[in-house]
Amino acid sequence: MRTNTTTTTTAGARARTAGALMAGWVALLWVLEGIDTATGHALDTYGVTPREPAELRDIVPSAFLHGGWDHVASNSVPLLVLGFIAALAGIRRFAAVVLTIIVVSGLGVWLTAPPDTVTLGASGVVFGLFGYLLVRGFVDRRPLDIVVGLVVAAVYGSLLWGVLPTDSGISWQGHLFGLIGGVGAAFAFRRTPRALTV
Repeated sequence: MRTNTTTTTTAGARARTAGALMAGWVALLWVLEGIDTATGHALDTYGVTPREPAELRDIVPSAFLHGGWDHVASNSVPLLVLGFIAALAGIRRFAAVVLTIIVVSGLGVWLTAPPDTVTLGASGVVFGLFGYLLVRGFVDRRPLDIVVGLVVAAVYGSLLWGVLPTDSGISWQGHLFGLIGGVGAAFAFRRTPRALTV
């Protein structure tokens, strides 16, 4: 029996890259929250206020900022886990998926959030990655990814309650549109089936 060393090495390299990327991302969120706290929450101005054209430029930065230490802490572990799993398939695809999620989630907030509110946080990305991983295997027709999606559903399925308007202090709009963005990204960036060779 032979071991495919090249495949094993590639998988290991991808895992290290994905782990380093997500550890760096989460660390950045904590550093930014530290800066925000030290400056009297000066960075909160980069959150999204709905239906103001100038606020469209804050859609991307708002996904990296939080409203306090509890907020960033609650997003860190699911972002780290779900992001790591998604990034294992390749960093370029992952970057495209995440950008899609951020834009769809941010636009959804900008269009539908209550007036005079400011929305920020990585939870839209968390919900988006959840939706992406949930359907990716079915879209790509890859049995292993289907199993991964089912495990993600079993572990993080309770996240779906977050798309309901149950708490006025939580942006269910960001969650809902993040989820939509993740599902859409699974279709937009689906893998092309490999051609069979004889």
